[in-house]
Amino acid sequence: MRKGAKAAIVGSVFAVMVGGAGYGAYNVVNALSDTGGSGGPGGAEPVAVKSGPPSDSEVKDTSAAFFAAWEKGQAATAAGLTNNAAKAGPLLTSYGQAAHITGVKITPGERAGDSVPFAVKATVTYDGKSKPLAYRSRLTVVRGVTTGKALVDWQPSVVHPALRNMDDTLVTGGSSAPSIEAVDRDGKVLTKEKYPSLGPVLDQLRTKYGAKAGGTPGIELAIRHAAPDTADTPLLTLAEGKAGRLPTTLSASVQAAAEKAVKKYPQSSVVAVKPSTGEVLAVANNRTDGWNAAFLGEVAPGSTMKIVSAATLIDNGLTTANGPAPCPSSAVSESQTFKNITGMNADEGATLSKSFAVSCNTAFVKFADSVKDDSLTNEARDRFGIGLDWQTGIPSFDGSVPVSAGPDTAAGLIGQGKVQMNPLNMASVTATAITGAFRQPVIVPLSLDGRDPAHAKGLSQSTVQQLRSMMNRTATSGTAAQVMAGLSGRIGAKTGSAEVDGQARSDSWFTGYRGDVAAAAMTQDGGHGIDASGPIVAEVLRAG
Repeated sequence: MRKGAKAAIVGSVFAVMVGGAGYGAYNVVNALSDTGGSGGPGGAEPVAVKSGPPSDSEVKDTSAAFFAAWEKGQAATAAGLTNNAAKAGPLLTSYGQAAHITGVKITPGERAGDSVPFAVKATVTYDGKSKPLAYRSRLTVVRGVTTGKALVDWQPSVVHPALRNMDDTLVTGGSSAPSIEAVDRDGKVLTKEKYPSLGPVLDQLRTKYGAKAGGTPGIELAIRHAAPDTADTPLLTLAEGKAGRLPTTLSASVQAAAEKAVKKYPQSSVVAVKPSTGEVLAVANNRTDGWNAAFLGEVAPGSTMKIVSAATLIDNGLTTANGPAPCPSSAVSESQTFKNITGMNADEGATLSKSFAVSCNTAFVKFADSVKDDSLTNEARDRFGIGLDWQTGIPSFDGSVPVSAGPDTAAGLIGQGKVQMNPLNMASVTATAITGAFRQPVIVPLSLDGRDPAHAKGLSQSTVQQLRSMMNRTATSGTAAQVMAGLSGRIGAKTGSAEVDGQARSDSWFTGYRGDVAAAAMTQDGGHGIDASGPIVAEVLRAG
């Protein structure tokens, strides 16, 4: 979900391949040297390299040798028993040195094929403070590609299950920031135990505001992340520091609803904001990588972007909510053909309101030749604050709608192409659409550290009234009606789905509002907007 994620993955793979290639090349050379090859001394034939899955005895022997070296603190030996010694060595070395973990005892569990579960018991000692450490992990034994040897398939999680990135490491010492006691808008304490997906957010708040909140550092074992702007992840506290009290804009009740909602749909994220102030009421993620995609994600928002696109058409005098926006079965822009979802009826007499409510792609694509290359960019930035430098209180990606030409113009109008958003951005877009004012989202009060928020001029009341009307129609009789049914008061919504290369299904998007709460959600590989993200948003709005 991150911009450049593909490049990062490729980079990691390349690093592994380089390490593996170097190791493999060494063994191939030595094998040829040892045997002499076909032209070597005595005319000996090369030794055949084993292939196929490792045998039970190889899995047992390799894992046992790896555990024994690890227990003895022999990092280089243990790393040499993996298929990526270049990455395994530094982490295994830090385990005993930087992390000050000693007395390691590893107990293997029952093997399942090439997979070996195990339990670790050890002691962490630093500055006269000691504490026992216990956890479980798992390793897999594979066949070395070039050597044919049985080797431990290297993953950082082998050393500790909380380690995910190849370049993360373990450290023990004075905590990088004093601990905090984060409280919600009503003074209720927020903990990662009660609100699990807040873990990364609380860590980020601690890193930035621990000292300002008046706390003092403790001593802890933590994961030090290689990625910039990523707070340390504490694993074990040896000595408590003094927690500083930190006020946030979150609502414990809305946060609880958001936590419950995302649990039902894997790889989901949601954000709720208070449109009248821009205060973030909830942020929740249910992701296997533990990443705050709700604030940091960078993916296409699909048809939820039509809120900004509709405002662009209205503000540029191209049509109005009750003006024409025909919905043909297909539309061509710059030789690229766009279609609607299967089953949507063509309607050449449709208004913008009707096409918006049924989420007709072709209606918006038809305007691609009428808007300027920078029209959508200017609308998103100048009126909705997208792409400005948001000062939320923690790291955030603030949306991107670059100037586009050719078929990218049409794609941008339906939330595809180069447009990049996350739930935070879309919740803010909805808040601006129904109030007319862009109020940059914040998760801690601006007064806490004198941050200067981003500013945008917002929307005219005429545009606001038209957007409200279209979003209400979508929520009561359009594509969002099924999900929003039963919600009372002033409501509105927009569904969306975004196609992603390599995914069987589209990303599910949904944004909506009820009274003074706006929320947006995204579920990777979740299908249509009403399939996954819609129910998440509806549950959050009910709590709000």
